[in-house]
Amino acid sequence: MALRLFWIGLGNMGRGMCKNIVEKANLDQPLLIYNRTRQRSVELSEKLGADKTAVVDSVAEGVAQADVIITCVANDKAMEATVDEIIKQGGDIAGKLFVDCSTIHPDTTERVGKALTDKGAEFVAGPVFGAAAMAESGMVISVLAGPKASVDRARPYFKGVTARAEIDMSGEPWGKALLLKVTGNAFILGMVEMLAEGHVLAEKTGLGTKYLDSLVGNMFGGPFGAYSGRLVSGDYYKRDPPAFAVDLARKDAGHALSLAKAAGTRMRIVEVADEHLKLVKEHVGENGDLAGIYGAIRLEAGLDYRNEA
Repeated sequence: MALRLFWIGLGNMGRGMCKNIVEKANLDQPLLIYNRTRQRSVELSEKLGADKTAVVDSVAEGVAQADVIITCVANDKAMEATVDEIIKQGGDIAGKLFVDCSTIHPDTTERVGKALTDKGAEFVAGPVFGAAAMAESGMVISVLAGPKASVDRARPYFKGVTARAEIDMSGEPWGKALLLKVTGNAFILGMVEMLAEGHVLAEKTGLGTKYLDSLVGNMFGGPFGAYSGRLVSGDYYKRDPPAFAVDLARKDAGHALSLAKAAGTRMRIVEVADEHLKLVKEHVGENGDLAGIYGAIRLEAGLDYRNEA
């Protein structure tokens, strides 16, 4: 009999990864799903099929029924609250495998991992790289860290199912996977900052964003081309909900900056990006997007936040 899976957290990434699990993983029972806002669980279950998913009403209910529990929640506070709830319920979690795909501080990962393993459970840090569209198509890049035996138990739900590739960190401390994740997300923050500055310069000098967008797409491609397209098309303010919410982007920036400070170095481009994200939040609110950095820089340059013209 295949192991029973329980998924906690149905944000942009979680919904796409659940889709691929029910379609590709070796399951012989419906995937248990839970989200703090129950309606999101109900809607996903209707979309994927009631025969492939089962909505549970509490974290404790799902954990009690599952062998493997995968979390993908918004931030450190949510992850710590989830683990606290699991432990305070007092149920037996010995032998259960917990895999966390959230983007949180490495120290938080170490704390929750210890809390779970102290109760006899296994834990794997499993952050993933990729946007929501990549999660939907099973094309994220997974990072798996922790004891090798635990990573081996988690592996069947990643490469070839939810992920196109895996960075194997088996045998490494859990926190090292999050060091990689936070550093990688700092690259994304820096990339968007550079693209946004370049496109504002192109507009202000009369070069025009069309030519710069063409250069970026042909020369750099990949995420550079995708984000450049989001800026010039106006997707950075049109999308609802945002592709990469401003609060989550600032959370990642904060983690990167705190890690750099603790290590005795600086990430200056992340410092600048975070200042622009602060302007995005002030101008748009919680529906602001990471790509809204472009709008913030436009404002600084005397242009409208939106590039509608």
